[in-house]
Amino acid sequence: MTSVRKPPDVRVPRLVGLMAVDARETAEARGVMLAAPDRPDFHLTVVDYVVRQYPPPGTVVPPGAFVTVWFDFGEGEGGGGAGVREPRLPRPPSGGLQRELDAPGDPFEVLR
Repeated sequence: MTSVRKPPDVRVPRLVGLMAVDARETAEARGVMLAAPDRPDFHLTVVDYVVRQYPPPGTVVPPGAFVTVWFDFGEGEGGGGAGVREPRLPRPPSGGLQRELDAPGDPFEVLR
C-alpha cells in the first residue's frame, strides 16, 4: 500500500504595500495564488499597490490556497484622503523656521 504524501503547508506572505507585479511574484514564490475582486484585469496590473489582504500574513494555509488582495480602500477604510486639517484652533505658536530673506535695515546684509 502506497501512501500519498501531502505537501507541507505554507505561510501567507505579507503583500500589503507591494506593487501588483511584486505581489504576484512573492505569492508564486511562496506557493499561494492571488485573487483581486476589485481588479478584473489583475494579471495586467503592474504599479498599483496592495492595501489589504486576506488571510493576514503568517497564516498557515495549504499550498495553492488563494490569498485575496485589494488595491483600493473600501468605504470608510481611509481611502478618502487625509481629511480636514486646517484651520487648527488654537493656532500653533509663532516661531519656527523663518523665510530666508534679508530683514529691512539688516546691518549684516547678505551679498549676492
